[in-house]
Amino acid sequence: MANTPLGLDIRACIFDVFGTVVDWRSSITEQCANMGRIKGIERDWGAFADAWRGKYGPYMNKVRTGELPWTNLDALHRMSLDEVLDEYEISGLDDDEKMEVTHFWHNLRPWSDSVPGLYRLKNRFVIAPMSNGNIALMTNMAKNGGMPWDCILGAEVAQHYKPDPESYGTAVKLLGLKPEQVMMVAAHQGDLLASSKVGLRTGFVPRPREHGPDRTPDPTPDPSFNVVANSFVDLAAKLGA
Repeated sequence: MANTPLGLDIRACIFDVFGTVVDWRSSITEQCANMGRIKGIERDWGAFADAWRGKYGPYMNKVRTGELPWTNLDALHRMSLDEVLDEYEISGLDDDEKMEVTHFWHNLRPWSDSVPGLYRLKNRFVIAPMSNGNIALMTNMAKNGGMPWDCILGAEVAQHYKPDPESYGTAVKLLGLKPEQVMMVAAHQGDLLASSKVGLRTGFVPRPREHGPDRTPDPTPDPSFNVVANSFVDLAAKLGA
């Protein structure tokens, strides 16, 4: 029996995290700026955050292509940090300090609607991150940001990075559900289109400020998406939670 006003038999909602649940750019920019003040380093920290995030996809592709063995996101962030530090001519950080900067990704601030919306959704559905972040990263982020996940799913569990179909399929299998009973929620249309190819339902929640004020993605949703909402609270309302 369908359990939402939209006639969808949804039992679980799984979420992209970076950009969808949390504001990674402002969080990384602020933490790096604070580190810079302490160390006496002046840089454009917003551009630094963008450059670091820009290495996210290429480093995951090294895993996909076999150039690197399975490597979790903390380790990939640490590798790419060295490149960004070199590009921005930042030196003098020891290994412990570099690891501390890497762990800035463990402390990303949720969007203002994320936690209230997640609590509403949790009252009716199983909720879990479906992130390329590793379990320690996701757990610490949830602890620091107050995100009430029922469990932690994602790339490290599947040993595949999104948008590999195995990543979504593993989440569905571990939840003991059918693909059509699971809704993937994301601000990134490619993530949703990839999950829909393996049968998941899709919920689009645009985050126009993800990349800062100067880079606004096209908000026009693909017509195939099952739900389009302007916040997690709106998503919960549309799903009857």
